[in-house]
Amino acid sequence: MELVERAVSANTDAAARAVITAAAAEASRHADEIIGTGPLPGTAEWDAEQGTDIPDQRTLAWHLLSLRIQLAAGLDGIETVLGLRFQGATWATIGKAAGMTRQSAHERWGSRTTALLDPMGTGLPKTVADDDPS
Repeated sequence: MELVERAVSANTDAAARAVITAAAAEASRHADEIIGTGPLPGTAEWDAEQGTDIPDQRTLAWHLLSLRIQLAAGLDGIETVLGLRFQGATWATIGKAAGMTRQSAHERWGSRTTALLDPMGTGLPKTVADDDPS
């Protein structure tokens, strides 16, 4: 009975966070496999991409794919959404990746991302798109 009591009363916060972190890392690994990491510095392919927005598109695509994988695995994806918003991704883009409307994406993650990006209420960073769908 002592083991059962320990099992039902133990604090699981740290363990749950570790599982979420490991799952997000695994989603990132799969996004790497699907999107690819791109050309290596010093190669002709790298030189051809310099001065274009391809690296930024790859980063955006990688984060969007990682979010899709996380959501399909049952994770919330708030950290990835936070990164997407900081990069300037709109709620419409995030919603499309998540299979929902921009309004639904904003309702799901908007207040939490604002709380994390602007904890003092002094204004969001300039990189965060002002596309509040309300």
